[in-house]
This record gives sequence, C-alpha cells and structure tokens, in this order.
Amino acid sequence: MKFVRAALGPILSGLQSLPSVAWVPPAVIWLGLNNSMMYAVILLGAVPSIANGLVSGVDQVPPLFLRAGRTLGATGLKGTWHIVLPAALPGYVAGLKQGWAFSWRSLMAAEIIASFPDLGVGLGQLLEDGRNASDMAMVFEAILLILIVGIAIDLLIFSPLERWVLRNRGLLVKN
Repeated sequence: MKFVRAALGPILSGLQSLPSVAWVPPAVIWLGLNNSMMYAVILLGAVPSIANGLVSGVDQVPPLFLRAGRTLGATGLKGTWHIVLPAALPGYVAGLKQGWAFSWRSLMAAEIIASFPDLGVGLGQLLEDGRNASDMAMVFEAILLILIVGIAIDLLIFSPLERWVLRNRGLLVKN
C-alpha cells in the first residue's frame, strides 16, 4: 500500500497542479468539439483533487481504529469497507468539494477556449462573448453568475454535507 501511495501520490499532485485548461486542446483533438470533450476536461480537472482527498483521508485514519477493527475481525476488504472508508469520509468530502471547484473552473475554461455553436451557450461562453464585444457589463454579469453558482453549490450541497459528516463524528455541536 505504501508503495502504491508513494508512486501515485506525486502523479496525483502533479495532475492536480496542472491547469485544466491544458486538457482542452488534446480533448478537442481526441474527442472533437462536443459534449464528450467537455465531460473529459471536467473529469480531468476534478478527479485528481477527489483522489487526493481520499488518499489524505485514508492517511489520517487513526491507527487505533485499524487495530480495533482487526481485533473485531475487520481485515482485508471488510476492514477497508467498514473501518477505513468511513473514517476517511471527512477527507473524501473535502476532496469532493475541491474537485467541484476544479471541475467548475475546467468547464469555464473549456467553454472559453472551445466555443462551438452545437455546444450551446454556457457561462464561460457568455464571458468570452462579452470580451469579444468589449461589453464590460456582460463580462461582469458572467462573472457574477459564475460566482453565484459556485456559492449556491457550496451552500446547498457541500456545507450541509460537511455539517452532516462532522455532526455524525461528534465534531459539531448542535445549537
């Protein structure tokens, strides 16, 4: 396990630090200007962050949990399923939240770089259209809408999920 982590850790960190906009040209060449290209860029932007969150969460599982699980017979896959993954949940949720942010930025970058009428008009395309028209009102409208979507996703999905995980771990006091 340590060998796999040592081998994959730097690759995941490198992929996470790679700007997702760099994936747009190869995705266009491989997949063409279509929704599959957008999905590929979004996934390539999000997956390293999610995987890093899971790895980090697994690394932070207290050794006492593992020993207690072994004592109770939870070894191998059973131990992973019943001990490691639940204990790593806070790290995984943090990775999902970061993965969402990376995927949202990836989508905006892909829409700006690879605009095509068949793809429709998204917020990234609205931002690019405003730039092309030198329309500052449209540019700031697009920026504001991108920000509102980001805040809404955080408030509606990730904040409640984080509170639920923390409350179930006894780390959040109900008021």
